[in-house]
Amino acid sequence: MSDERRSVKTYVPAEQKDRWQAHADELGMSQSEFVRTMVQAGRRGFSLPNETNTVETASGDETPGSHDLETQVKRALTAGPCSWDELVDALRGDFEDQLEETLDALQDRNRVRYNGRQGGYALVDE
Repeated sequence: MSDERRSVKTYVPAEQKDRWQAHADELGMSQSEFVRTMVQAGRRGFSLPNETNTVETASGDETPGSHDLETQVKRALTAGPCSWDELVDALRGDFEDQLEETLDALQDRNRVRYNGRQGGYALVDE
């Protein structure tokens, strides 16, 4: 691994950024260090969706489905102990991210469309 560093930008909701900053502060990390650590921790346990669609645990065992609650709790705890509220916040954030990704994928496949007149997302008639 090279010591050369490069910038990566991402945009997240303000509330999520605030949670990340608070967690980074608790761990005595910069926000960059925190995000880098969390990305690396997350990458250790996940295969790409188009591969086997499984989650690999640290022991090498495979757990079906990348969205099961046990896996999400373990991932949230990789940085250390969390209170109940911190776990709920982490899982809520994961759920919101998963929901957004799912809706984006469904819209890309023209299966769901956002319709302001109907008050939100709706299935596209086949």
